[in-house]
Amino acid sequence: MSEQPITGSTARSTGRVRFFVLGLVFINIIINYMDRTNLSVAATQMSGELQFTPLQMGLIFSAFGWIYAALQIPGGFLIDRLGSRLVYGVGLFIWSLITALHAIASSFGALVGLRLGVGAFEAPVMPSNNRVISSWFPEQERATAIGIYSSAQFVGMALMTPVLFHVQDLFGWRGLFLITGVVGMIWGVLWYCVYRDPLDHKSVSKAELDHLREGGAVMESRESAARRPFNWQDLGLMFKSRKLIGIYFGQFTISATFWFFLTWFPTYLVQYRHMDFIKSGYVASVPYLAAFVGVLLAGFVSDRLIRRGVSASFARKAPVILGMALTLFILGANYTDDPTLIILFMSIAFFGNGLATITWVFVTALAPRHLIGLAGGVFNFTGALSSIVVPIAIGALIDGHNFAPALGFIAVLACLGICSYLFVVGKIDLDGDNATPSVGRKA
Repeated sequence: MSEQPITGSTARSTGRVRFFVLGLVFINIIINYMDRTNLSVAATQMSGELQFTPLQMGLIFSAFGWIYAALQIPGGFLIDRLGSRLVYGVGLFIWSLITALHAIASSFGALVGLRLGVGAFEAPVMPSNNRVISSWFPEQERATAIGIYSSAQFVGMALMTPVLFHVQDLFGWRGLFLITGVVGMIWGVLWYCVYRDPLDHKSVSKAELDHLREGGAVMESRESAARRPFNWQDLGLMFKSRKLIGIYFGQFTISATFWFFLTWFPTYLVQYRHMDFIKSGYVASVPYLAAFVGVLLAGFVSDRLIRRGVSASFARKAPVILGMALTLFILGANYTDDPTLIILFMSIAFFGNGLATITWVFVTALAPRHLIGLAGGVFNFTGALSSIVVPIAIGALIDGHNFAPALGFIAVLACLGICSYLFVVGKIDLDGDNATPSVGRKA
């Protein structure tokens, strides 16, 4: 496998289509997280108008995760059979349509039902992203690509949060959902029209295809994938490796911090730290930008370490463990009333969460090639469980004036995640020239 860094000359000699595809995925995720962030922006106004309690808002926040988590494994199987073009495109259009329908909801039950619908059709998103990147990027470029596309979720939150606050200020929370839903529907159609897998893409050159093959990219014709039947043994294989189980649990703990910021953070600033509504939209973007820097840094540094001959185990795990350690700074916000210090502690914590977000590289590194979608579904299923547990747990832990127990809860989960990567995942070995690991073998 070539160990060349990604330079301008390298890109020209091997082609650039994969970077265009990465750009498409980047926009997909911005749209995806815009349609998740809009609820956290609307929460204060919505709960006031409809008289929801903190626990009810926690249930509305978490409803997305109930079915989102449940459909991760079926979604991964569908991606392996039908491909990311169809599954992603249809899902994006329908979840955006359901987002727009939030504009007519007027009850707790209706909002729970709509969040369930969004969760159902967003379920294949992350396994699809991983499948696309595994197909379009060789191993030595993959952590960087994962870092770039993962950063989109933080870019979406950082850049879109102030915009969404202004949209709601102008059109109300109902207008916010309508506008974001329409934007997503338009992009869903564009994705389906433009995206193709490497072997089906008319613009990809032979040099770029050779570069992908030699670098261990997962390329398979859609016809051969569609002929593969579902096998329960494939699903069982996902739980036979201690290393896989370790990254599953680690993903739950990493996602817990993310879901705090995605759901309760704006409410924390407005209701519990008494910041101005519009101002809080800009203030909230600072930790999101910190996380954006963290995830990009993790991907670039991890790939650079691999190219310099550092062990894959250290290069891939170090950003994750360091990131979860930095997440513990979230506790600092419990010991100050200074808004600047609060945002500083939150920014360090979310920067750490960004560093840890390259964990999708472990799915590609540890899963069988023909089951990348299924493995991604299982991996994201465990992470998605935090979208159920965390919003409800925070809603139950907080009262009218004290948010401190909720931040302590996030910190405890981060500590458990560090232990999982240190003692359960352990050392990661890559076999062969193309960095394809043996998996299914018990650690």
